[in-house]
Amino acid sequence: MKRYFLLPIVALSLLQPVGFASPASGQQKKKAASRKKLPYKAKVPGVDPTVGDNVDGDDLVIRRAAVTALGTFAGSVVVVDPANGRILSMVNQKLALKTGFVPCSTVKLVTSLAALTEGLVSRNTTVYTSRYVSYNMTQALARSNNQYFHILGTRLGFARVHHYAEMLGFGEKAGLEIPGEQPGYLPLEEPKTGVGLMTSFGTGISMTPLELAALLSAISNGGTLYYLQYPRSQEEIDHFTAKIKHPLELAPMGIEDIKIGMRGAVDFGTARRAGYDSTEPILGKTGTCTDFQTASHMGWFGSFNEVGAHRLVVVVMLTGGRNVSGPIAAGVAGAIYRNLSGQRYFVADGLPAKKKSDLPDIITTTPCCGTGH
Repeated sequence: MKRYFLLPIVALSLLQPVGFASPASGQQKKKAASRKKLPYKAKVPGVDPTVGDNVDGDDLVIRRAAVTALGTFAGSVVVVDPANGRILSMVNQKLALKTGFVPCSTVKLVTSLAALTEGLVSRNTTVYTSRYVSYNMTQALARSNNQYFHILGTRLGFARVHHYAEMLGFGEKAGLEIPGEQPGYLPLEEPKTGVGLMTSFGTGISMTPLELAALLSAISNGGTLYYLQYPRSQEEIDHFTAKIKHPLELAPMGIEDIKIGMRGAVDFGTARRAGYDSTEPILGKTGTCTDFQTASHMGWFGSFNEVGAHRLVVVVMLTGGRNVSGPIAAGVAGAIYRNLSGQRYFVADGLPAKKKSDLPDIITTTPCCGTGH
């Protein structure tokens, strides 16, 4: 069994993202438990995110669910068919298509795939983040542990991190001939803050909702990175042809390994607000931090459903004040899935297409501390 220890000179306790808290008191835990039982209710800062959107070509059932769930949050929702890269709906298109934002903890998906492919760890390798606290990859993804991914990034080094981030679509347009789309940014040199912050918080990177949607689609479909395409008429929809961007050279079980942690995030981790039905599992990754270039708090959630006749990738990005976070974004996504499920969107020909998830059961006894969102 491999063990890796955090170097004492890395004072990560001083570098936690927005939303980090010390271990919860008993009263805090009771409040958290009660919140989990309540239906998700979004706070509304007073913004109409749909102004200026062109809905031609959108799946209107999905769009209505996304608009309702987003409410008046300043943010964007992108929904994609992971089987072919077709964008089914894009809410707040100006925001989704503009130059990207810091990815926060969603970058941990890239770090995980890089570390697994390079043989640095396996899914069950124990990594010590302090003298007495350790995580394996499933636990670290579910809890979004910052120290774990800081250690992996430091051991990978900038060159390998850059290679995998570029392979997975960072720093370039995710779409094919989508008017107005701007690419995110992937640095060519290691940031002054170090590669560890890059692989745990996304420091130095900017990412668009489309880039995250393309990455999540590749994870959902087992490893094919498609160009995202946004047909704007029924004729374009009828003649839609999927286009593969490039092959992904990843560990054979890498994607399946991180799926378990993404399922854990919804079942018992940072994305609990996205879950609504154990027979319709959602997999996802949250992200919470501050984008200092835009002086905005960020809340990300990238997700996909695992069973049903229609598989979707749902990406939610929220910007604004302190009331936005990854868990809040997960609640928005959960409301979308719940709405569509209530309309039997995931049912084929009147009969459920559910099947038991192939993912193994997850042990939920993980440390409580040092996590992001």
